[in-house]
Amino acid sequence: MGRRCSKPVPAPYQLLQLEQTLLLHPAKALLILELARMGPLRPSPGPRGQRLLLSPFLLALLLLLAPSPGHATRVVYKVPEEQPPNTLIGSLAADYGFPDVGHLYKLEVGAPYLRVDGKTGDIFTTETSIDREGLRECQNQLPGEPCILEFEVSITDLVQNGSPRLLEGQIEVQDINDNTPNFASPVITLPIPENTNIGSLFSIPVASDRDAGPNGVATYELQAGPEAQELFGLQVAEDQEGKQPQLIVMGNLDRERWDSYDLTIKVQDGGSPPRASSALLRVTVLDTNDNAPKFERPSYEAELSENSPIGHSVIQVKANDSDQGANAEIDYTFHQAPEVVRRLLRLDRNTGLITVQGPVDREDLSTLRFSVLAKDRGTNPKSARAQVVVTVKDMNDNAPTIEIRGIGLVTHQDGMANISEDVAEETAVALVQVSDRDEGENAAVTCVVAGDVPFQLRQASETGSDSKKKYFLQTTTPLDYEKVKDYTIEIVAVDSGNPPLSSTNSLKVQVVDVNDNAPVFTQSITEVAFPENNKPGEVVAEVTASDADSGSNAELVYSLEPEPAAKGLFTISPETGEIRVKTSLDREQRDSYELKVVAADRGSPSLQGTATVLVNVLDCNDNDPKFMLSGYNFSVMENMPALSPVGMVTVIDGDKGENARVQLTVEQDNGDFVIQNGTGTILSSLSFDREQQSTYTFQLKAVDGGVPPRSAYVGVTINVLDENDNAPFITAPSNTSHRLLTPQTRLGETVSQVTAEDIDSGVNAELTYSIAGGNPYGLFQIGSHSGAITLEKEIERRHHGLHRLVVKVSDRGKPPRYGTALVHLYVNETLANRTLLETLLGHSLDTPLDIDIAGDPEYERSKQRGNILFGVVAGVVAVALLIALAVLVRYCRQREAKSGYQAGKKETKDLYAPKPSSKASKGNKGKGKKSKSPKPVKPVEDEDEAGLQKSLKFNLMSDAPGDSPRIHLPLNYPPGSPDLGRHYRSNSPLPSIQLQPQSPSASKKHQVVQDLPPANTFVGTGDTTSTGSEQYSDYSYRTNPPKYPSKQVGQPLRLSTPRPLPHPYHGAIWTEVWE
Repeated sequence: MGRRCSKPVPAPYQLLQLEQTLLLHPAKALLILELARMGPLRPSPGPRGQRLLLSPFLLALLLLLAPSPGHATRVVYKVPEEQPPNTLIGSLAADYGFPDVGHLYKLEVGAPYLRVDGKTGDIFTTETSIDREGLRECQNQLPGEPCILEFEVSITDLVQNGSPRLLEGQIEVQDINDNTPNFASPVITLPIPENTNIGSLFSIPVASDRDAGPNGVATYELQAGPEAQELFGLQVAEDQEGKQPQLIVMGNLDRERWDSYDLTIKVQDGGSPPRASSALLRVTVLDTNDNAPKFERPSYEAELSENSPIGHSVIQVKANDSDQGANAEIDYTFHQAPEVVRRLLRLDRNTGLITVQGPVDREDLSTLRFSVLAKDRGTNPKSARAQVVVTVKDMNDNAPTIEIRGIGLVTHQDGMANISEDVAEETAVALVQVSDRDEGENAAVTCVVAGDVPFQLRQASETGSDSKKKYFLQTTTPLDYEKVKDYTIEIVAVDSGNPPLSSTNSLKVQVVDVNDNAPVFTQSITEVAFPENNKPGEVVAEVTASDADSGSNAELVYSLEPEPAAKGLFTISPETGEIRVKTSLDREQRDSYELKVVAADRGSPSLQGTATVLVNVLDCNDNDPKFMLSGYNFSVMENMPALSPVGMVTVIDGDKGENARVQLTVEQDNGDFVIQNGTGTILSSLSFDREQQSTYTFQLKAVDGGVPPRSAYVGVTINVLDENDNAPFITAPSNTSHRLLTPQTRLGETVSQVTAEDIDSGVNAELTYSIAGGNPYGLFQIGSHSGAITLEKEIERRHHGLHRLVVKVSDRGKPPRYGTALVHLYVNETLANRTLLETLLGHSLDTPLDIDIAGDPEYERSKQRGNILFGVVAGVVAVALLIALAVLVRYCRQREAKSGYQAGKKETKDLYAPKPSSKASKGNKGKGKKSKSPKPVKPVEDEDEAGLQKSLKFNLMSDAPGDSPRIHLPLNYPPGSPDLGRHYRSNSPLPSIQLQPQSPSASKKHQVVQDLPPANTFVGTGDTTSTGSEQYSDYSYRTNPPKYPSKQVGQPLRLSTPRPLPHPYHGAIWTEVWE
């Protein structure tokens, strides 16, 4: 069964080689592309065998040498010899991707050993068995050379009837073990002197096996009787000629005791199962002959020109013997020389001169290899052996041979090929094989077509050698039977020898006439003005046609194929082409008639020619303009510049002249569109914006130039296609909002949601979310399509604080656009210290986006500061307790003093204006400021509210009318500082004062300020809870000019710079009052 060799070449590598070949060899592009379409060679084990899969190097070489369409394609199979008939070797269609439908496969070379299925390209064995040892191509091969049986298959496309493709193939005939190794003689005599040293070697004639490789000679075995078992042994040496058996002398020989020994030598090959044979090895013990002959050289090489005359000296071998007398006389003989050597050469027994004794032809045998044995004439003769190699030199004694045979569907008979005149150019009419049995320059053949004929030779295979080439004999121009009916093509082949030899061969090509000329009218269109109210039977017109063919192919028959409206109104004479009217024409019913006149020849198949006769009956403007479509829909991209074409309409008018000249205008013209007359191109006067208007609808009016004019209308719809001209718009969250995230938040839980919109459509509105910055710890991850931000890592102490995630929302447009949102996540147990949170938010909005704000940057240092802060707070609390104790003592004393209160006496001091303490005085003194003495207080009922409002020191800000006032805090609180605003709001014993300016309606929460001593005031704002369903804060600050444009990061930021305060704990505190 056939087997293919090597491994498949990857398809990408084949395509790369194809691209390079297309660039380097444009003439070969079509075949290479077709090979690429067939796909890579792929393995397919099974009964069909193995395909040849080339190595990358061989494939690249094949592609670089790939011929143009019709050139040969190399195919290689492997098959064992001696296969039974109808054994499938391989399938060209299945194995190599060649077509299996509509093509004809034909075996051109390969008979009688092969046959090919015409439809599938399957290659089978025949009744003639393939015997590797009997093939002429495999004779005189060197060891290791493969036995190749060449074949050629042509493929012809039966559908397109194109030029055939030639496939050159090789079948490597693999050896099977069908021959037994044998010795040249069943009895081998080996003389050995009696005084031979132990360990001496004597060569035994080798056995031969017609098989090769592992099926050849593999092992030798020596079988000896008891008398010789300890005297002789066997050693097998390997040299250039193969395995050489040698007899080893293992003991002392005594001729007087035993003069001969009979041994058996067995030879076995390496086949499976192995074959073996044996011969009798008779060892004769001779008297002593001290010295063996010795050749001057171990091997001899010579060159012999072919066709050398008989007796021509080739080479002389010479051996010397140090003995004397008969022991020094040497005889020369051939040793195991092939029969062809003994037939062609003569060896002088005495001198060793080798001469020619038969005709030497290099084309039959290029190298002669043999051995010469030199043996002395002593009683116990000794011998020596030398290798001789004679190379036969080529002489230019063979003229090129030209073989012309049919190809594909073209068959040859008696040196003639019949070709239809309608074959396409470059159609192959023959396959020409030119060969020269010589070699080198003597075999380099040039082949040409002699004479001026429309044929040329095109190389069919670039895989051949210089001594054997194949050409397609193909047409160069279309053949025309009417001009030339036959051609005699002479092909000349000349070799490059000195002197050159040439040969010629000829082929007669008979052009077969086909009905390839259709009848042609003298006028393809005849226009006749025929008056109405005519008499029936009058002649309207006469048409004439001719045919370039001859015989029946030129006999014409006229017929009439009128349009349906004219059916039955006109007749034509089949012989003369005369057209008559059968009835009277009425212009008011129809003003023109179109008659199709057909002239058909009598060929097979029949060809036709047509002409048109237009009968005009006094034309008038009776046809409206007509648009090609009932309505037009055009699609254009938005943002196109003004006066860009948006579509084209076509309008026709069945009339002629001015009646068919149409003017186009835009109806309901508002200046948005104009139309060009003549081309029908619609131009836009504006640049489209799909987001403003996606569809435009209007009408076109077509008016002809008749009198009176006629018109037509058609509707036009312009659909504006979207362009990615809008960036995503962040709808939530706002840049100033935040979300509390406790350390107990579970992994994977959604902590925030970013939503955005894009007013574009399609892929331009498909959004992708990603975190562009602010996530240095990798705590958060955002869904690329959902925008949901989830917690991905467990929260540690170092993660506490405000995290600002920079979320980038991109669309999928080209190029993409994007928007940016800020997501603030506050990691803490509670929102107790809201003042710090508002400070961090303000700091976040002032910080560039490329700087990460995440967690507590002073986590390590906060431990030390916490201890210091604890000490400070403890000191402050101690001072506050002392102050409270002093106030309590004073209060008790005042109550005692008030026990003598009199009616009508006014209070002279403000109970709500505490006296500055000594520490406060020291503090003011340290700052270089003098403390102010308290003013006399007015009666409580009259001046309580007025006095309190005079002492307020804060800065209110309203972002918009109706908003609650905003109180600005300093933004320099360190992380972890206590919320003093909450402390004073909840612990201050002073009464709350309601703010009057911009007071919101009742039932709402108001921000108020308590009156504290000037030395212990600060400004604060905030509330106990964040607003919104997800605890987002709506506070905003403006400590610096905003850094983010509104379209990039969502809602605009409204911030203002607060007044700097001397200390975070100085100023006024705030609390809350509910109405």
